[in-house]
Amino acid sequence: MQSFSQRDRLAALERMAGDGVDVLVIGGGITGASVALDAAARGYRVGLVEKADFAGGTSSKSTKLIHGGLRYLPQLDFGLVREALVERGLLFRNAPWLVRPLGFVLPLYAWNRRPLGTPIAPPGGLGLDWVVQTGLLLYDLFAGRLNPQRHRRLTLAEAERRAPALRRPGLRHAFLYYDGQTDDARLTLAVLRTAARHGVRAANYAEVTGFDIAGTRIRAAHVRDRLTQQEYTIRARHVVNAGGIFAQHIEELTGLPSQLAIAPAKGVHLVFSSEKIPMTSDAVVLPETDDGRLLFLLPWERRVVVGTTDTEGGDVDRPRTTAEDVTYLLDHCNRYLNVNLTPEDVISTYAGFRPLIQSRSADRVTSARLSRSHAVLDGPAGMVSVVGGKLTTARRMAEDAMNHVARHDGRLPSSVTRSLPLDGAAGWPLVRRVIERHSLGLDGEVRAHLGAAYGADLRQVLAVADEDKRFARRIVPGLPYLMAEVPYACRHEMALTLDDVLTRRTRLVLEDRRQGATVVGEVADIMAAELGWDAAETARQVQAYLANISEEYRPTRSCGETPSPPSETPAR
Repeated sequence: MQSFSQRDRLAALERMAGDGVDVLVIGGGITGASVALDAAARGYRVGLVEKADFAGGTSSKSTKLIHGGLRYLPQLDFGLVREALVERGLLFRNAPWLVRPLGFVLPLYAWNRRPLGTPIAPPGGLGLDWVVQTGLLLYDLFAGRLNPQRHRRLTLAEAERRAPALRRPGLRHAFLYYDGQTDDARLTLAVLRTAARHGVRAANYAEVTGFDIAGTRIRAAHVRDRLTQQEYTIRARHVVNAGGIFAQHIEELTGLPSQLAIAPAKGVHLVFSSEKIPMTSDAVVLPETDDGRLLFLLPWERRVVVGTTDTEGGDVDRPRTTAEDVTYLLDHCNRYLNVNLTPEDVISTYAGFRPLIQSRSADRVTSARLSRSHAVLDGPAGMVSVVGGKLTTARRMAEDAMNHVARHDGRLPSSVTRSLPLDGAAGWPLVRRVIERHSLGLDGEVRAHLGAAYGADLRQVLAVADEDKRFARRIVPGLPYLMAEVPYACRHEMALTLDDVLTRRTRLVLEDRRQGATVVGEVADIMAAELGWDAAETARQVQAYLANISEEYRPTRSCGETPSPPSETPAR
């Protein structure tokens, strides 16, 4: 099996500095990973550097949906919806273990007037169900043959069975439609590992600090290894800026004016126990909020994820959940649900920033009205910046970015990623049948988790579990993560810190940060053996991890917790 480890990271930095690259991608989120894969699959020599961990920002803090964007239909943004639905279908095909169809129950209540942001409010809500159904028909039509299932109208009894948490009084109509769900961080990692298989040299915790410019073009990037503090100079014929909310800052590192205007929009999610919010395997849409948005209730393992907000402002380096964010989400949930949620019911929270595009000359507008589409732009000194977009459309963004580079380069190799399976796809149908029919010494919940997280690569995770009886048990009781996933992440997923493993390679922090804190010492000992940490470094890792989760993933300060200051420097 291909290695993607600490040793590979150091070798990648040395080789990029020694040999140079055709294309240097800055940013290791889903956009940067997708650009690197597209470029390498066309035959370019590609390097990728990320200043933190892969998917360490927005790409691990999304709503985890692969969707067309139903709410963009009332805005008549048909092109954006159709493009996203096509990309959704390609992901169903290219990563079938990781991107799965998910049913959504969409209720309409007597008090709804503009559900999904419909521009017209019929008197008394009369005929509103037909307006929504017309939108769902268009949604199915745009999806075409890649649609997992068509929508249908539900009886109120069916809606109650599929969404038992919904309040029955006032419920007038309900529909069922389909979109996709994924683990955003693991999707990013699958794209990166596929890119590495195509020759991409990638390094996390490697920050671009400046550029060498000759004439009118960038000739090299200065990169600092944040773990060793070593400096590298990487020559590149092309530089693609996929820095997300930091794209404007990356352009400014050239010393030339940036034409970008990124408007970060904060999205907050709350995590609840499924005992508190009873759910089936279907998600639920709350169709109308006071500010004209919609909210989702999503089943996730034994949890329910509720989101998202859409607000301006905040520290983009440290996205935080405020009491106002929690109140907004709880108030709307309690309006639609038959349970009364309080801040004390929140198990965890997470927040991230969406990089929305704003014209420098435009008047200030709310983030809800800014563009969710993507753009490929010529930046200063020959840099190409790809900005905007969303998780679902990352492959298309990458294709557009590399088409732009190829035109500049005078060569036009076409993209092949529409039909390129991601790592974990090879042999997945057979592996899926095996885990459905045989126990493999594991209970059904663990088997289902391993299949959904690793696809066919779960065989390598099980091989690690066979090395040591400690690796064959769960990390924490009640959640399906195996201890074998810890050494596997170090060897094959370039995990270098406790946060990498417990927050992104697994999603233990998202699901139960308190339980994660109880086992951090044992996980740290396993990582120390894999990565060569001494006792001082192991203790530093534990302290940094606990400080981070107490601040970033705390429910709210009203729950009686006093956060510690977060660690800003990565461990070595």
